[in-house]
Amino acid sequence: MTRAVLSLGANLGDRLAHLRAAVRSLGPGLVRVSGVYETPPWGDSAQPSYLNAVVLMDDPAATARDWLTRAQACERAEGRVRDPDRRFGPRTLDVDVIAVWDGDRPVLDDDPELTLPHPRAHLRAFVLAPWLAVDPDAELPGHGPIAALLDTPGPAADLAGVRSRPELSLESME
Repeated sequence: MTRAVLSLGANLGDRLAHLRAAVRSLGPGLVRVSGVYETPPWGDSAQPSYLNAVVLMDDPAATARDWLTRAQACERAEGRVRDPDRRFGPRTLDVDVIAVWDGDRPVLDDDPELTLPHPRAHLRAFVLAPWLAVDPDAELPGHGPIAALLDTPGPAADLAGVRSRPELSLESME
């Protein structure tokens, strides 16, 4: 069985609808969905703020590559267009594979198309805060407990801009 942590973000169009569509489209194995958080853009401040969330998934048949395929399919379905000149540019939907486990073993991979764990997750409060909310004992392979990572200088400084939006829900997706 593989378990995966996926990070969702959207800052163009109907941001909440894009996140809800992603949760619906990820397929079987949804275990938990975090609350929604509003965050400033990371890496390019000249764009709208993001709505972010984290989902925990389990699927006995999925490989790490399958999680990437699902993530990219969700992005395409929501009209994501990648701009190679603007790596951190705005997007209708961004679905990142943060970490994958095969049973109890973390999947480690340095493939440029799918590096696991995600090479910058430990620096991003917008990933760590929602993940901690749905799994207080979570650990990022190679980096340690999520709670401790949020206390490191970069994420701790960014945490002030991560605002919980409890009035927005990904759970009620009729």
